[in-house]
Amino acid sequence: MKVYQTNQIEEVVAAFRDHNVIAFPTDTVYGVGVLYGDTEDLDHLKQAKHRPETKPIPMMVSNLEQMKQIAKLDDRTLRICQAFLPGALTLVLPVSDTLDPAFTNGMKTVAVRMPKDDFILQVIGRLNTPLLVTSANQSGAPTALTYEDALEQLPHIDGIVQGTCQALQASTIVDCTQKELVLLREGPVSLEQLKQVAYER
Repeated sequence: MKVYQTNQIEEVVAAFRDHNVIAFPTDTVYGVGVLYGDTEDLDHLKQAKHRPETKPIPMMVSNLEQMKQIAKLDDRTLRICQAFLPGALTLVLPVSDTLDPAFTNGMKTVAVRMPKDDFILQVIGRLNTPLLVTSANQSGAPTALTYEDALEQLPHIDGIVQGTCQALQASTIVDCTQKELVLLREGPVSLEQLKQVAYER
């Protein structure tokens, strides 16, 4: 396994383009991902985590334009994005018409996150393509909060970026596809905060 530092942005970008599975620190916990666009890369990521085949992998983007390429954003979602992103928030959104259903297990929704972390935002920005990213642990095991945690749980991936996570708590997940916002996982952003912004008039 190759170890990278957070100042090696070009090297990490090249590794993702070479179809590598790479773990890295974020503003919440350690993530592991591959470049969006190749279903074999997605399979390798799921195999590394022993993740159930039926469970889709969330996407990570660096800006709203990338988000709009893979998901549909209504006015309510845009208000939430402007208030809380980049940040520790994952939005479940309707898929865009152009998103290949092979990457969502045929589901009509996609989970999207824009992390508040300069390193990974720069990497995704240079790639100009979203990443498929999930937590850097074995499926069902405790979340990886540190470099050592990720290394121990995923010893057979291609690379890992050495660094420090900020919140040490997984992101809030909220379903934005229904009439009312539905909290799927509690995290740093509360449902009350989201509602205050979502239903502004």
